[in-house]
Amino acid sequence: MVRKVLLASPRGYCAGVERAIDTVERALELYGAPVYVRKQIVHNIHVVRDLRERGAIFVDDESEVPKGATMVLSAHGVAPSVHHNAAARGLRTIDGTCPLVTKVHVQARRYASEGYFVILIGHADHDEVVGTMGEVPGSIALVETSQDVDALSFQEGTKLAYVTQTTLSVDETADLIAALRRRFPEIRAPQREDICYATSNRQWAVKEMVGEVDLMLVIGSKNSSNSNRLVEIAKASGVASYLIDDESEIDEAWLDGVSVVGITSGASVPERLVRSVCDWFRARGVTDAVAHRFVEEDVEFRLPFELRS
Repeated sequence: MVRKVLLASPRGYCAGVERAIDTVERALELYGAPVYVRKQIVHNIHVVRDLRERGAIFVDDESEVPKGATMVLSAHGVAPSVHHNAAARGLRTIDGTCPLVTKVHVQARRYASEGYFVILIGHADHDEVVGTMGEVPGSIALVETSQDVDALSFQEGTKLAYVTQTTLSVDETADLIAALRRRFPEIRAPQREDICYATSNRQWAVKEMVGEVDLMLVIGSKNSSNSNRLVEIAKASGVASYLIDDESEIDEAWLDGVSVVGITSGASVPERLVRSVCDWFRARGVTDAVAHRFVEEDVEFRLPFELRS
């Protein structure tokens, strides 16, 4: 029987997600509905549903947006071709890209301009990876596994540099970087790691908790990279872990023999969903729901300049 719930800290919204959601909300205030959003503004079905109810229309491609309309770009970033296409359609484009993703784009462009071939560590088809790959087409290759690293082949004298997706597993990325350095000792590294502070902090919080829980529930949507990494980290430590969008997805069979449940949430998850999961346990007799520890993040990003008035 579950007797205790431990809450990870930090968890939930990061500064880039808050900025992206605030961008859509502010655009709706300034320009009125509808405001079009290219892709999911962040990877969470509840956030997307809430914004849709307020007048946001989500599209897969900028070609679906009526000429002259307002379009917000998601937090994950886009290739330059998207900006060109939007300009050709006369769209009022507001860039909701997380500044930490923008940093990776700038880095990739700088490497390519200096004659480097760029290796991107990331997950194929993730929106962030698609955008980064589009920054330097023809001068970039994606690696997901050590086998991908082994398969790389370059002419002698090719200058190499690497960047990474911002929402990866810290440990797995370190392993891939080590593999790259073994194969290409001269490969150039970013001055600072690309995995964002929020991703690292949330993974650290799970690692700190796993020794004290029997089950880890990670609140987040299925397409959320950083949420999936939290599940993987708990499982790698030998703790059963499940990804849930909300309390409706909890299977009571998971709780058999479980005394302490750990709860965390991905960087796109509103805190109200954590409260709802805690209420689910309280309704089943759990009175002890406490923070494992308290860690405060003080990072803030300004809104896009079009919305700062």
